[in-house]
Amino acid sequence: MTVSTAPTSSGTSMQAILARLQLDARRELWEQRLQAVTALDVEAAIASRPGSYSQSKLLALVSPAAEGYLEPMAALSQKLTLQRFGRAIRLYAPLYLSSFCVNRCQYCGFNRDNTLDRVRLTVDEALAEAEILAREGFRDILLVTSEDKQSITVPYLTELAQALRGKFSFIGAEIYQMSAAEYRKLFDAGIEGITLYQETYDRDAYARYHLGGPKADYDMRLRGPDDFGSAGMREIGLGALLGLADWRIETLALGEHAFHLFRRYWQSRISFSFPRLRPACGVPTEAFPHLVTDRNLVQMMLALRLCFADAGLVLSTRERADLRDRLVRLGVTRISAGSRTSPGGYSHDQQEAGQFRVNDERNASEVAGMLKRQGYEPVWKDWDRAFLSV
Repeated sequence: MTVSTAPTSSGTSMQAILARLQLDARRELWEQRLQAVTALDVEAAIASRPGSYSQSKLLALVSPAAEGYLEPMAALSQKLTLQRFGRAIRLYAPLYLSSFCVNRCQYCGFNRDNTLDRVRLTVDEALAEAEILAREGFRDILLVTSEDKQSITVPYLTELAQALRGKFSFIGAEIYQMSAAEYRKLFDAGIEGITLYQETYDRDAYARYHLGGPKADYDMRLRGPDDFGSAGMREIGLGALLGLADWRIETLALGEHAFHLFRRYWQSRISFSFPRLRPACGVPTEAFPHLVTDRNLVQMMLALRLCFADAGLVLSTRERADLRDRLVRLGVTRISAGSRTSPGGYSHDQQEAGQFRVNDERNASEVAGMLKRQGYEPVWKDWDRAFLSV
């Protein structure tokens, strides 16, 4: 990443950074600043060094004024991504371990208040699911679980990771929050990346959508990426659930969070995910006032790529097939395929009991074929481990 002369956030907690900038509360101030951005500001941001970050640059690129500049932004983003990542796009698949949850997140199908047939996998059952993915060609796997820490324990996860290491070159996890010491145990067992969405950086919105359970603690959640960064994780995944709050201000908070982590955990790869709200059990999407359009999503992705040259951009099957086909050209570096969002979903079709409803039903070979037709190389294996003494 090329870093601008913006003041460093190194040595400062994310809680203090957001409070100082008022990105977690006084959002009307940022709405005014976004509306005040001019075409000249946008043109200056586009003309700046590609891949360099400053708060003012990201503000210009996500502003309403930048909506008329998406084509030049896309051209720059594509060029920058090719320079940094080539034509390789990693393919991965999620493996869901449990749908039991103690949290009351109002946007999630696994909300403890929902009535559904819940499932948790034994280690052997999870390995059987992983074997299906391995036969399809996957070597990059993401372990996903709800907050079911009484059953999906650290020993469970370490046993599973140790058993998967022989078949998967990269094992990531999207799991309930742990301590830095627990993350280190997972890292030692073979889990090399953790994704943890803040969901929303707006404190008031966070409180509205998290009505109970450990996840209701905003500040504890915010500390998570620092904990797994200090544990030595090779990949730190960030994201906001798009639809809970104003996406433009969420992007500004994400930018500050990423900048903080890039400076502090230089050995780790930072990636952004772009999960948009999807229908799920007990989740009517029309109840959310900040739904993000396709055009909004494109602008957000482009803005982050033009500010973070070396960040991964991750695209899931929440998005429909035709849109994913277009988005891969804008800077995507990792994409899921053939996903099932319920435990045991690869052995049994249980999509109605999933965390959310998948929007792209194509299997892995179909997604790989799409990438090849567009001139990209679908990469099934993360080769970095070959250069590590592990």
